[in-house]
Amino acid sequence: MLWLWLSLGILGGLALILLFIWCNNSWLKVTRYSFDAGLDNGVKIVHLSDLHGKEFGRKNTRLVAKIVKENPNFIVITGDIIHKYREKDKRVALELVSSLSGVAPVLYVSGNHEMRNKGYRFFRRDLKEAGAVVLDNCPRNICGLTVVGLNCTALKNDVIYKITPKTEGIKILLAHMPQHIERYASAEYDYVFSGHAHGGQWRIPFTKQGIYSPGQGMFPKLTSGVHERGKTKMVISRGLGNSQCPIRLFNRPEIVVTELK
Repeated sequence: MLWLWLSLGILGGLALILLFIWCNNSWLKVTRYSFDAGLDNGVKIVHLSDLHGKEFGRKNTRLVAKIVKENPNFIVITGDIIHKYREKDKRVALELVSSLSGVAPVLYVSGNHEMRNKGYRFFRRDLKEAGAVVLDNCPRNICGLTVVGLNCTALKNDVIYKITPKTEGIKILLAHMPQHIERYASAEYDYVFSGHAHGGQWRIPFTKQGIYSPGQGMFPKLTSGVHERGKTKMVISRGLGNSQCPIRLFNRPEIVVTELK
């Protein structure tokens, strides 16, 4: 009988480990922020990032259902909706954008994984046909706000200053990589939405400290939450999917909901 109890104990332990991994990678978390923006009418923004082709239910039904409940004014996607060259990811991304465009306007800006895909110009066309407003180095006025998207490849030069409108009112920047916060602040944006860091992928339990982020290295500082530089507030999403490392630990996939009041 001892072998039977040992076998059951091992199987039970494995089941708990698998459940823990599933929760860390598939149990969606909604994080909320609110800012006093001096608006006559409040604006609710749902922020998604770094899907990397992941599905939360068939055709992302669980993800879409949570966003529908939020009733946002518009949705922003800050890059890496696909993972490099995987063709399946394009189908997943286009299905999601098509569903979300029926909920609220979808504003999208590319990430580094889109830029690595040689067929991005065709994928960008498909995103537009699915209902997304692709903001690669261009602005869009929505809900009385000016929203600008910064193409991931434009970070190495001064394109950000050229594309920033000289208009009055609140200006929002969609920029995939958070580590350039100083440059975003120098362009005098009020709010920046970013991703890329995946929350540090693995996080130290009971802390907000991630282990590693591309572009920032070990124990990065800009992986989630709200960070301020002068008048600029940057909201960083921990993302939804995985990149090179296939598992998230103590770092559930995140939907960010930001209200400008």
